[in-house]
Amino acid sequence: MSKPEMRGLIPVEEAMERLMSLAESTSITERETVALADAQGRVLADDLISTLDLPPWPNSAMDGYALRVADWTGEPLPVSQRIFAGQAPQPLQPGTCARIFTGAPVPEGADCVEMQENAEVQADARVRFVEPLSALQNIRPKGQETTVGDKVLDAGTVMTSIELGLAATLGLGQLDVVRRARVAVLSTGDELIEPGQPLGPGQIYNSNRVLLCSWLKRLGCEVVDAGILPDNLEKTRAALGALGDVDLILSTGGVSVGEADFLGHALREEGEIALWKLAIKPGKPLTFGHFRGVPVIGLPGNPASTLVTFALLARPYLLRRLGVQEVKPLQFKVPAGFVWDKPGNRREYLRGRLEQGRLIAYRNQSSGVLRSAAWADGLIEVIEGTTVAEGDLLNFIPLSEVMG
Repeated sequence: MSKPEMRGLIPVEEAMERLMSLAESTSITERETVALADAQGRVLADDLISTLDLPPWPNSAMDGYALRVADWTGEPLPVSQRIFAGQAPQPLQPGTCARIFTGAPVPEGADCVEMQENAEVQADARVRFVEPLSALQNIRPKGQETTVGDKVLDAGTVMTSIELGLAATLGLGQLDVVRRARVAVLSTGDELIEPGQPLGPGQIYNSNRVLLCSWLKRLGCEVVDAGILPDNLEKTRAALGALGDVDLILSTGGVSVGEADFLGHALREEGEIALWKLAIKPGKPLTFGHFRGVPVIGLPGNPASTLVTFALLARPYLLRRLGVQEVKPLQFKVPAGFVWDKPGNRREYLRGRLEQGRLIAYRNQSSGVLRSAAWADGLIEVIEGTTVAEGDLLNFIPLSEVMG
């Protein structure tokens, strides 16, 4: 029998599976062509197929001398030509070697490159080789990296600096990418006020919208800042209705049970709620639904809850809608350097960091403490129903894995 707190709560794995299914049902398929220099963080719309052999000809992996092994009898060889990168060499004259530099094409007739450290230049300018030679040594063969027709990158790949460099090696000046996701971000609550304004009684500064707008821009989204909604059902309904041209409405606050749950009321009246209340801490009241057909994710209002649920659930949802398949962040096992002796009924994600090869959890794990995430460099996963002793291996998700 499920424990009382778990009744009605959706396990993290099930929530992720359902979110991925919902994302795939509304995939963003429109594309655009952008210059290679503008493709950072964009998602490839099609497989990237090579139109070149790389390298296009055998080339030298070393500064040294190119020769034909069969021509070498142990006696010094004369140098018949010098070949620099970017030059087209002449065929190698029989019985000679060629001075060659890294990246230069290997001349026709040569089948070996010996590094200059293993060669001695004689007084008469002939070259003596002091180590045994073998065919193909220090030669990068034609097509070593890719050949014409090879699939180099899958559709759905997020273009980072490395992928952009790879596209450049193929000579591509532009790429077909999925258009940017258009995401509206809003916060709810009469207690919220914008940074820079004087605080009134009972008010707090709104940090969540700043956090999410910045994060979404790092993900390459087009962000619509919809501001702060007051605790009013009619104004909530009107604000949501004005956002019909976005791909996702991302809200923080107003998703708990109660009279002030105006987002939930609006979704129930003019849409649907497909996902609500997760077995996760922090972040239990996360909501997914639709308002007049537009997907809505309601994140909890506490800052640490916003961070955790966006990182682990909303971010993968957005990426999957863009066609990215690998949306789960890298995680690895690290020994705990702390004790956690209160087993919980929900999957818990502690803000923590690595210190001398061990995980250290921030001293205050309140969902309202964003400072915990600024101090941390990752999230520590504590499985529901378990305790932690020093040395136990725990999953650690670096924040760098989810921030872009």
